[in-house]
Amino acid sequence: MGKTKTANTKTNGQTEMQAYSKEQVERWYYQMLLMRRFEERSAILYSQQKIRGFCHLYIGQEAVGAGIESAIRPDDYVITAYRDHGNALCRGVTARACMAELYGKATGCTKGKGGSMHMFSKEKNFVGGHGIVGAQIPLGAGLAFASKFLKQDRVSVCLFGDGAARQGSLHETFNLAMLWQLPVIFICENNNYAMGTSVERSSNVTDIYTLGEAYDMTSKPVNGMSVIDVHEAMLDAAEFCRSGKGPMFLEMKTYRYKGHSMSDPQKYRTREELAQYQEQDPIANLGHYAMERNLLTQAEIDDYEEKIKAEVEDSVKFAEESPFPDPSELYSDVYLTDYPFVMD
Repeated sequence: MGKTKTANTKTNGQTEMQAYSKEQVERWYYQMLLMRRFEERSAILYSQQKIRGFCHLYIGQEAVGAGIESAIRPDDYVITAYRDHGNALCRGVTARACMAELYGKATGCTKGKGGSMHMFSKEKNFVGGHGIVGAQIPLGAGLAFASKFLKQDRVSVCLFGDGAARQGSLHETFNLAMLWQLPVIFICENNNYAMGTSVERSSNVTDIYTLGEAYDMTSKPVNGMSVIDVHEAMLDAAEFCRSGKGPMFLEMKTYRYKGHSMSDPQKYRTREELAQYQEQDPIANLGHYAMERNLLTQAEIDDYEEKIKAEVEDSVKFAEESPFPDPSELYSDVYLTDYPFVMD
């Protein structure tokens, strides 16, 4: 869908693509704006205690999710950590199913059993949503191993944060992924802070992508605030992995505008730092890009705002009117129920 690319040029030190179709730009704008408005509404609902438990918002990082999705195929796998609402929406899980999951309702994408941190969709090849820091990294390689073993032309996209890059499981996984030449794209969404601890305070290696070089893994930094840069990097990575050349590691340099979770007072950063990154807002920048090239008009952008606002409000209404899971569902979708004697 509008994935044909043209030559790169340099403008003020930044890479810019000469041409993208109106269809592609509209898709990016729709996906990013939906993520932003969905998360903003979720923050309000959380403050009203309609959403409970933990809640980690994707606001500011939308270019990563949208740029990844436009460069891969529906049958490819995507697996991520607990900041997963945006990735679920990009994969095609409906706003209704995502919001119902946040409410813990039976109509949610995980039947109300996963909540914010454990969204999942077998139909969309979205494999979670994982609450344990770094747990998804070996699982992402496992998905790629299955694809290679079954001779399927699929790649596994495995996302994790800069904090998870400190986990030992990353190094074990990188070693095996290279040894077995697995078709997995490892992506570190480096938003500068592991909870409230900056990369500079927690690691001697601040350019996280260089960790892959220890394993001779092709590794690159990417401007995660630009959906075009993310898309371009992902096109190359998917082609690289699909051609049997093994894994690739991309460090998406991005930023979250909100706290680590809804309970985060954010005392570890300044307002000036936040404002500096908001000047690079991925949605606003794409809007400027589109209008400068006559791909979108201000009227069309305003129309998207209204349509997405209505879609999000519809998802809230759907969630509030949906039932909670029946108590009889407690033991369904649990592996132990395959063995009746365990329940005796």
